Amino acid sequence: MATFTLPKNSKITGKGKSHTVDGGSRVKKFKIYRYDPDSGANPRYDKFEIDLDNCGPMVLDALFKIKNETDPTLTFRRSCREGICGSCAMNMNGKNGLACTTAIEDLPGEIRITPLPHMEVIKDLVPDFTHFYAQYASIRPWLQSVSPTPSGKERLQSPEQREKLDGLYECILCACCSTSCPSYWWNSDKFLGPAILLQAYRWLADSRDEMTGERLDQLEDPFRLYRCHTIMNCANVCPKGLSPAKAIAETKKMMAERAI
Repeated sequence: MATFTLPKNSKITGKGKSHTVDGGSRVKKFKIYRYDPDSGANPRYDKFEIDLDNCGPMVLDALFKIKNETDPTLTFRRSCREGICGSCAMNMNGKNGLACTTAIEDLPGEIRITPLPHMEVIKDLVPDFTHFYAQYASIRPWLQSVSPTPSGKERLQSPEQREKLDGLYECILCACCSTSCPSYWWNSDKFLGPAILLQAYRWLADSRDEMTGERLDQLEDPFRLYRCHTIMNCANVCPKGLSPAKAIAETKKMMAERAI
């Protein structure tokens, strides 16, 4: 019989810590998921209050303030702070996004922050991307060709050919889309998920790549590609405004056209 409950050691139990501020006219409450595998304890929620008059405008600014001034053990990933690297992807008030580009004022009420859903958690807000990156490597995300490189020249594209890559190359592999996809939640061992399939189509759409047939052969599988049911969660949460669902549909179209 299938089990649809969390393992006992992953259920949120016990009362977390609360950190309040004295005074302040613009106090915002944050409820943050905490998990330390070394402690042996179950996850918990800690609550923090922040005076927004002494904090930057983004959720990442609040996390920095908490870590620097209240609890130095709070663990999360971050790097560019410009929505370019995808490091600070997390779930805020039930929606995946980047903490560095999500404004505090856009999240009403108490802000609940958790790691990206349906991924193993390393600590606090840090998910384990090992499987995700292995799936990315499996599509061979680089230009493959058999013809020799033109002597002294680059492999050229027309403006029209280059335009086909718009909406694809901008992906920053933050995994917001894949971890919002129910099909990926239940079949992540076989289904590649929206992010990786968008990356796969990026090379299928590249006029300079000469391995289209081999790439399609690799995706021809009941699970790797066809577990997408066009739920559109991926497009709704993408912080770069991309549509993995469209890329997946175009890949399916290529599969059908070559079968005719």
